[in-house]
Amino acid sequence: MKAPMTNAIRALQKAGIPYELMSYKYEEHGGTAVGARELGVDEHLVIKTIIFQTEGKPITPFIVLMHGDCEISAKAMARVLNVKGVRPCDPKDADKYSGYHVGGTSPFGTKRVMKVYVQETILELPEIYINAGSRGLLFRMNPNDISRVVDAEIVNAEQ
Repeated sequence: MKAPMTNAIRALQKAGIPYELMSYKYEEHGGTAVGARELGVDEHLVIKTIIFQTEGKPITPFIVLMHGDCEISAKAMARVLNVKGVRPCDPKDADKYSGYHVGGTSPFGTKRVMKVYVQETILELPEIYINAGSRGLLFRMNPNDISRVVDAEIVNAEQ
């Protein structure tokens, strides 16, 4: 199967970031566990990309990157942003903001430029597997290269 050319791939190429494309058989609602299983890697290395939004007006969407086997704390993210509350976007809104379909959302090459919050422990990993902009397609890359492509802030957002 030939991998599709995505905006995420274009973004990494433009930034000169080394990566390897890894494809696997996507399963609806399988999440990072399926990618980890299919590629034979620890789910902790597979990074989920979740689009959140602030509550109230104006609504501001943003991206949180977290280990596949960990949960994101909305309370911790609200404290980081100094807002009353945050929540994951509805899938339709997430698709609209990112230009990707949920399950294939990449933090790179999004339709709308959004702030990216990276769980601090991700940067301690030797490599990560993160969505490349299509369901069933991941980048294998150095986590320290994330901030070379997007406006990233390191946080502790783990629940």
